[in-house]
Amino acid sequence: MSRNLDAHWAELAAKVETELLARVPENNIRPRLEPTRRAVELLGDPQRSYRVIHVTGTNGKTSTTRFIERILREHGLRTGRFTSPHLVKLNERIAIDGEPVSDQVLVELWEDTKPILQIVDAELAAEGEDPLTFFEALAALGFAIFADAPVDVLVLEVGMGGTWDSTNVADGDVAVFTPIGLDHIDRLGSTISEIAETKAGIIKPGAMVVSALQHSDAYSALRSVADFKAESWAQLGTEFHITSREDEGFGQRFSLKGLAGEYHDLFLPLSGDYQVENLAVAVAAVEAFLGGGNHRIMDDVLRVAVADVSSPGRLQVLSRNPLTLLDAAHNPQGAGVLAGALRTSFGPRRFVGVLATLADKDALGVLRELEPVLEEVVITKSSSARALPVFELEDLAIEVFGEHRVRTAEHFASAIEDARVMVGEGIGDSIIITGSVSLVGDVLRMQQTEADLEARDDDWAENESDHDGSRSNDLDYEDEQFN
Repeated sequence: MSRNLDAHWAELAAKVETELLARVPENNIRPRLEPTRRAVELLGDPQRSYRVIHVTGTNGKTSTTRFIERILREHGLRTGRFTSPHLVKLNERIAIDGEPVSDQVLVELWEDTKPILQIVDAELAAEGEDPLTFFEALAALGFAIFADAPVDVLVLEVGMGGTWDSTNVADGDVAVFTPIGLDHIDRLGSTISEIAETKAGIIKPGAMVVSALQHSDAYSALRSVADFKAESWAQLGTEFHITSREDEGFGQRFSLKGLAGEYHDLFLPLSGDYQVENLAVAVAAVEAFLGGGNHRIMDDVLRVAVADVSSPGRLQVLSRNPLTLLDAAHNPQGAGVLAGALRTSFGPRRFVGVLATLADKDALGVLRELEPVLEEVVITKSSSARALPVFELEDLAIEVFGEHRVRTAEHFASAIEDARVMVGEGIGDSIIITGSVSLVGDVLRMQQTEADLEARDDDWAENESDHDGSRSNDLDYEDEQFN
């Protein structure tokens, strides 16, 4: 019965996602804030019913958001986490106490929220404006879900930019900045300084600001706003530090000097030195949030939280034989960080790349950053409607790698299988699948489908072994499976 009920809510949740996706897609985010402000106003300003830590940047936002939330949860707080995009299922974006919101809650709160969103749509239409976009509607829904939970604190990742991002109707006690680089230049600005100015819009009067190490142009833009608005400023490498770090298997051991204390011999079960940097920012953000930067985190709390963090799609180990990694690097800065991590965290391994990008990304820049660490590359495409066609990405890859180091496969599953064959032939000893968040999502979805089928086969075998040949047992099993 519970399995049928779960399927029922999953079907309804899929319809919610379809309704949201029917709106203007999130890659066409509108530079406006008033429609979201109007929606949450009509909903009773749910975003004001809990405290907020607001996170923006170019790369590392989601990992940092997840790290902050996990540390807060270990303190006994009820947490909300809002991130984007999702990899497999929409529910991932709205998490309560570290778990994606249930299908039932998603559906029920959507039904409560939808009439309000329709009122705002009608008001916008009367003004000659487009209706609420996917992301505007999702942000309003998320705020309502977190208020209904209710949560004590929301760790809120910006969708794009800062100033006019829909999440900016919330006022963060702490404004967190991960490294800022060039991305979405058609919307955020053509220079790092312009992009940083847009992202600095999340700094609210009296907020505490915590930042990763930034490019000098980004630092200047952020610092000028922080000095005018914020209560305090803290940047990695100045006000807090990583004091040691070393790779240890499929993880890292490190020590930190935070804003309020020193933390020694911590183990992070993730690869990539940039993840330790993200963790350092997360620790400083929690210190700022809980004690104004004046009270250290208890060692046992931090140690347990750090050992339990995860970052799906970021140097995620898909298989160990051969070693197959999954990483959502989708811009040159992210690809450069990935290349560095492959060198430092995985030693002298030789990687075969499986690569797909979206048409609106700097594919050539991504390829150039990855070329030094890849023996060969298999070009493919993701299921996204925005995916760059294989033949176009192939031409760019040949320009960077040379024709003899480039192969193609129209379907990502075939590309992965080709890469495995290549590793078996001695071309490389490991595989990295990267270039697009949607490609990572496709691979994880395929992996989940395979796992579900395997579990279903196991259930079937178990039921068959329990079958005693009686007619009544046949009927009971049939009722459970098909009614």
